[in-house]
Amino acid sequence: MKRILLLLTMVLVVGIFAACSSKDSSSSGSEDDGGEKEGEKITLNLMQFKVEIADQLQAMIDEYEKEHPNIEIKLETVGGGADYGAALKAKFASGEEPDIFNNGGFKELELWKERLADLSNEPWVEHVLPIGKVPMTDTDGKLYGMPVNLEGYGFVYNKDLFEKAGITEPPKTFSELKAAAEKLEAAGITPFAAGYGEWWVVGQHLLNIPFAQQDDPVAFIEGLYAGTEKFVGNKHFEDFKNVLDLELKYANDNPLTTDYNTQVTLFASGETAMLQQGNWTENMIYEVNPEINMGFLPIAMTDDEASANRLPVGVPNNWVVNKNSEHLQEAKDFLNWMVSSDTGKRYITEEFAFIPAFDNIEPTGLGDLGLSILEYSKDDKTVPWTWFRWPDGANMEKAAAIQEYAAGKIDYETLLTRFQETWDNLK
Repeated sequence: MKRILLLLTMVLVVGIFAACSSKDSSSSGSEDDGGEKEGEKITLNLMQFKVEIADQLQAMIDEYEKEHPNIEIKLETVGGGADYGAALKAKFASGEEPDIFNNGGFKELELWKERLADLSNEPWVEHVLPIGKVPMTDTDGKLYGMPVNLEGYGFVYNKDLFEKAGITEPPKTFSELKAAAEKLEAAGITPFAAGYGEWWVVGQHLLNIPFAQQDDPVAFIEGLYAGTEKFVGNKHFEDFKNVLDLELKYANDNPLTTDYNTQVTLFASGETAMLQQGNWTENMIYEVNPEINMGFLPIAMTDDEASANRLPVGVPNNWVVNKNSEHLQEAKDFLNWMVSSDTGKRYITEEFAFIPAFDNIEPTGLGDLGLSILEYSKDDKTVPWTWFRWPDGANMEKAAAIQEYAAGKIDYETLLTRFQETWDNLK
């Protein structure tokens, strides 16, 4: 009898251990919808270029991590004077591929498409404004990026300094802009904060103006690729000389060595009356001068008000997901949270001071510059951003040529010839 009881006890113990082992094995091997083990800490690497929101973006990430304790997002910001594109290529070349990064669309989409996840079926897609889909929609109709926001740029101007100089109406044409610069200088006020030390200030934003002013900018660019259009002899590029010379004549000291931060600070501190930048500088300006009264002026090249009085407005960049990410679903989930949760929406509008590219996000919390962009947009006084359609690397080489012209090393005809040579070599 004792032997039977002993055998039964041994069978029972073995059964208990077997059950526990089976249960532990099942628990440790369970996976969630994203393919990750339950409770496992997941790290997403996010690489972005907008230095002006780096702190605010980190704060938003901190909030996301509180709501999703198994997710850690490592943020890396490369921008300002640094070359984001080159840094991104270096990351991929070294095998340190980010899960989420930025892409400008158009030619940049073509360059990176093989690396990007198709986002066409994400829940936020139905809320993207039509303009927000254009840069990242390929010829196959698929959407590969989520717009960061809408932005515009021009000459930011200090309304109080204009009033002090006796300028009662904001200039809408080149002649009016020139007259304003002369009045400002006569009143002892430096007209322009010119950041020619930054390649993107002159090689993208400023140079975009003669491209965007073409009767059909896309057709003109396609003509440059086909060889049927030229820079030399093009009226809009001849007019570009007007605004280039005007800004340099009435700029701060040493514009060729003036970087982004210095340029914005010169304007924000009241040392200059105008700043060739966009609404992304709003937070930086308000940090220096919370009481500043400012708005936008067009970068006018001619006296034709119908074409001159327009601001370049577009999608500055897009969030994209590395299709080879080990945490593809988690990366997509973060982007969706950014534009669908109350927390994400608040950061986009109030903390980033962004103009949202989504119809489900109210543009609240905008300052003077954001409101000015909205006003120009509602009045249909905008022109496109075209540099994403240029050959890869063209903007930097064109910037170098503009800097040589600004330094007096080449004349304007040579500058246009250099533009053509750069395009032909890179196209």
